[in-house]
Amino acid sequence: MNAPHPRPTTDSPLFLPSRRSVLGGAAAAALAVTAGAGTAQAAPKSTWPTEFPLPNGWLPEGIAIGRGPYAYTGSRANGAIHRTDLRTGKGKILFPGGTGLISVGLKVSGDGLLYVAGNTGVARVHHARTGELLVTHRLSEASGHFINDVTLLGDRAWFTDSRAAFLYGVPQGGRTGGIRTLPLTGDWVQLPDVNNANGIVGTPDGRGLIVVKSTPGELYRVDPGTGHATKIALVGQDTVLNGDGLWRIGRTLYVVQNRLNLISVWDLDERVTTATLRRTITDPRFDVPTTAARFGERLYLVNARFTTPPTPETTYNAVAVSL
Repeated sequence: MNAPHPRPTTDSPLFLPSRRSVLGGAAAAALAVTAGAGTAQAAPKSTWPTEFPLPNGWLPEGIAIGRGPYAYTGSRANGAIHRTDLRTGKGKILFPGGTGLISVGLKVSGDGLLYVAGNTGVARVHHARTGELLVTHRLSEASGHFINDVTLLGDRAWFTDSRAAFLYGVPQGGRTGGIRTLPLTGDWVQLPDVNNANGIVGTPDGRGLIVVKSTPGELYRVDPGTGHATKIALVGQDTVLNGDGLWRIGRTLYVVQNRLNLISVWDLDERVTTATLRRTITDPRFDVPTTAARFGERLYLVNARFTTPPTPETTYNAVAVSL
C-alpha cells in the first residue's frame, strides 16, 4: 500500500487561494445549485463509452464529474482517487491514498477542487487536476461516525454523517477553519446501528438541502441555517429503501437505491414538501450502484458490488444510463 501524502489539517493550512478564486468558486457553486443542472458541460457523443473499468480491488462508492469530461471515483480500500476520461473510458490514479484513508462521496467545484467524504470523521479537499491533498478537515471523532456524502451549497460543502444526527459545513475554496456542526432536528429521528443520512443535494431554490435517510428509506428537506428537518411525503412508492446517492435536475430528483439495483425518479413540488414517483430506471449492468453524477444527458454510476466478497482481484466498473 502506498504511503499517504502529507495530511494538513484545518489547523495547518497548505493552500489558500486568492479572494477572486474563492468568490468565483462560491458563485459557480451557488449557480449550479439554483439551476440544478451542474456546471456547464458539453453533450456526450454517441461514440463515448457507456461503461468503463476501475482498478481491480478498487472498492468504489462515490463518483463526481465537473465541467470537463472527467469522472472521479474514490476507493474505500485506501482513500485513493481515480480519474477517467469519459471520451475514451481510460483513466489513471490521481491520488494513491494511504493507510487509514477512505474515499466515499465526492463533488467537484467550479474552481477545480474535489471535496471528499472520508468516513472516519474527516473530509478532504484535493486539487482535481493533480490529485494533491490540500486540506483535511476534522469533522468529528473517528468512532461512532460515518462521513458519507457531500454536496456544494453557497459557500460551503455540506457532508452527511450516517451514524450521527449531524450535517457538517466546511468553507469552499480550500479554506481552513469555520466548520459548522449542524444537529438535525424537527422530524428527524436517528435510528441506532444502521445507516441514516446518506446522499445529499441542494433544493431547487438553492436555499435548503435534501437528504435521503437510507433506513427506513425517507427523504427530508433540511434548513441549513437551523438544522430543522421536514419529512418529504412520497407519492407513488412508500419508501426509498436503500437510498444512497442523490442527483437533482431542476425539480426532478434521482435517488439511487443501491441494493435494489435501480434509480427512482421523483417530481418535487415547488416547496419540496412532496415527491411524486415518475418512473424507475433499471439496467442489467447495475451491480449495487451507489452514487451518480451527470454529464450531458447521461447519469454515470459506480457499481459498489456490496454483495460480492471483495478481493484484490475483484473487478469494478462504472456505467452510464440515459436521462
